Amino acid sequence: MSGRLEGKAAIVVGAGQTPGETIGNGRATAILFAREGARVLLVDRDEASAKETQAMIAEEGGTSVVHRADVTVESDCAAIADACVEHFGAIDVLHNNVGIGGGDAGPTNLLEEDWDRIMDTNLKSVFFTCKYALPVMREQRSGVITNISSAAAVCAVGIVAYKTSKAGLNAYTHAIATGNAQYGIRANVIMPGLMNTPMAIEGISAARGIDREKLIEQRHALVPLGNKMGTAWDVAYAGLFLASDEAGFITGVVLPVDGGQSARIG
Repeated sequence: MSGRLEGKAAIVVGAGQTPGETIGNGRATAILFAREGARVLLVDRDEASAKETQAMIAEEGGTSVVHRADVTVESDCAAIADACVEHFGAIDVLHNNVGIGGGDAGPTNLLEEDWDRIMDTNLKSVFFTCKYALPVMREQRSGVITNISSAAAVCAVGIVAYKTSKAGLNAYTHAIATGNAQYGIRANVIMPGLMNTPMAIEGISAARGIDREKLIEQRHALVPLGNKMGTAWDVAYAGLFLASDEAGFITGVVLPVDGGQSARIG
């Protein structure tokens, strides 16, 4: 690899993954960052899964440290920032890759506890991680924050809490970008579309009681670009670009990685 993140200290939140036949967005991003020279703090509430990611990175000669945290808990997020500085001396990249949608429904059927759980996981967690990473980045006068949203934020979907949380994440990232540009900090959003990842395929097939291969076929058909879903590597490479110095003049953008799904207007 070309060392596009050589020497950088990167936090990847959600560096483990749901079990499945493919690779998840967080794991792919952590592996790719390490390949490109970053020292990566692997954050996940599932420590065993994060350790699997660490083993994959170690096999390729990369550097990573596992840090267990529940990012819906503010004190855990403060500890994430502290751990990155303790291990690597800086926080150059904060990549937030956490999202859930289980229990979501339409506006008249959605339960309060499901609304709160989805909002806490998808939106409040990013508020917490940024709250404690930003002071370090401000003191450094540099840093990159990349948040993983969803094309659901701008597309018509029937899951109200997930859509609202991801739209809120887009707005929150815009506020972070405009409010911290003076410190040399960049903040951007990636909006994945229909992806072939374990959380999407194994998770949805189990929740809906639909055959895995049938679900894949249905999702492929909805993608304009080649009638084929993207993979976690598509999201990871977008994250790599935004984290790298190549994107040094890019902040406040919302980047769809969706095979043209969100471009379908009208």
